[in-house]
Amino acid sequence: MKKKMTIEDVANKAGVSKGTVSAVLNGKNTVKPRTRDHILEVMKELNFRPRGMARNLKNGVDDKSIGIIIKDLNYPFYTTIATGVAEYAKSRGYHLIVTSSENDHESEKKFTHLFSTKDIKGAIIAPIVEGEAEIEHLFKLKMINYPFVLLEDVKGIQANVVAVDNLRAIKKAVKYLIDGGHKKIVHFAGPSQSTHTQERIEGFRDAFSESPLIFNRDMIISIGSRFEESYGNSKNYFANKRPEDLPTAIVCFNDQQAMSVMTVLRELNIRVPEDISIIGNDDIYYAKLYPVPLTTIRAPQREIGIKAAEILINNIESSELLSPERVVLQTEFIIRDSSRTLI
Repeated sequence: MKKKMTIEDVANKAGVSKGTVSAVLNGKNTVKPRTRDHILEVMKELNFRPRGMARNLKNGVDDKSIGIIIKDLNYPFYTTIATGVAEYAKSRGYHLIVTSSENDHESEKKFTHLFSTKDIKGAIIAPIVEGEAEIEHLFKLKMINYPFVLLEDVKGIQANVVAVDNLRAIKKAVKYLIDGGHKKIVHFAGPSQSTHTQERIEGFRDAFSESPLIFNRDMIISIGSRFEESYGNSKNYFANKRPEDLPTAIVCFNDQQAMSVMTVLRELNIRVPEDISIIGNDDIYYAKLYPVPLTTIRAPQREIGIKAAEILINNIESSELLSPERVVLQTEFIIRDSSRTLI
């Protein structure tokens, strides 16, 4: 094994002081751009990883930790992924620190800065891509060679990613509805900037391209992914709909959104699945306990966490700079009581 590179090694190789290297690591603007770029190149060449406030345990063994930034502590999809991360991390001698951005972009930025400046070896990130969210903090992690794995593709960032095959998953769900006689199907989409949203829309469209039915953009209704937001938007959607204009089936962005839609339909005395079939996405652990057990797409949440942790720790422990990996896991379509065929 090669020895771990230090700030002193980088400084010697780059021909600058340790203070200058430290200024680059901390994002200070006191370093000339040309010098900064040179130091960053040397860091990559040496596979240098920044080391924060490292402390050894009394037995002399490093207290090795990794972190995960999820979006919502209340949504079981992310907490189950974190469970898989913790399980694998423990098998490799690492502790897991779990944080949540709570869908706040500034919180995500602060946590990535905290992780990279303390002695947390690497991070798994469920990135926020909604609204005006920028990705400068992810570029910074790349620049300083800090190991991280994303749980969703982010446009413009070449990084390790572990995701599911959203396109194929939604396509299978829509094909089930079309084959079952549904002709008035809509997709309640998630955040417009999310690659998950775009992949699911593409899968929805592809299912129609292989059927006699015609796809049009009016079938895609963006209502958000969180309960409160999607509840309000779905209520607005149904408010002015005549009974004859209602869809016979709705494919939802995730199970949380599906629950909000089912809540609105219950308030409007619209029956599930007699009047409208509902399909969710993720198969969170209580989806089968909904008032009407939810037909949904089961994502391998625990396996996502395990694979993300494996890639992250392999990068942390490698003495060489590894090429980014993109792993796509398959899903399973689970039929329960919230959907029915019409033929």
